[in-house]
Amino acid sequence: MNFYSGFCLKGEEVFFKEFIKEGEYVIAGFSMGAIDAFEFALKTKKRVDLIQLFSPAFFMNRSKSFKRAQLRSFKRNKNDYVDNFLKNAAFASNIDLRAYYKEDGANDLDRLLNFIWIKSDLQKLVDRGVKIEIFLGEKDKIIDPVATRDFFREFATVYFIKNRGHLLHG
Repeated sequence: MNFYSGFCLKGEEVFFKEFIKEGEYVIAGFSMGAIDAFEFALKTKKRVDLIQLFSPAFFMNRSKSFKRAQLRSFKRNKNDYVDNFLKNAAFASNIDLRAYYKEDGANDLDRLLNFIWIKSDLQKLVDRGVKIEIFLGEKDKIIDPVATRDFFREFATVYFIKNRGHLLHG
C-alpha cells in the first residue's frame, strides 16, 4: 500500500488505520496527498485495484478571492497559518499534529487550493476497474464535506462520517 501525506504533514497515516485496506494494489492519500494518490493512479501503468482518498483537498467550490487570501496569509506569517491549519485539521479531536509536521511551501498550498478534479479522469479510473473510496468527516473545517461528497459520489463509494473532522477523528 502506498500512502501520500497531506499538506505540511508526514506519517499521519496512523490516524487512518481503521479505514486503510492493506494490499499491494492499494493507493491512499490524505488531503493534498489524495491529489498525489489520484494523479499517481491515473498515470501509472501498474495495477491499481483501490484508491482511498481521505478528506481529499477539494476547493473547486471556493472563490478565487478565498484562495488568494489563503496564500497571502500563508506568505505573511507561515507559522501562524500552519498552526491554525493543524488545529483545524485536527478539529473534533484532541490530537496534536505538530509531531507530524513537515515543511511545505506556498507553491504546495497554491497547488492544493487550485487543483481541479476532472470528472473524465475519475471516469478513466473507474473504466480501468479501479474502485474509488472517499472518506469525509461531517465536521471538516478545511474542506466543504457536502460539496466534496456531491462531486465524487457518481464515481466513488463515499463514506460520510458523523461527528468527525478533516482528520476523521472526533
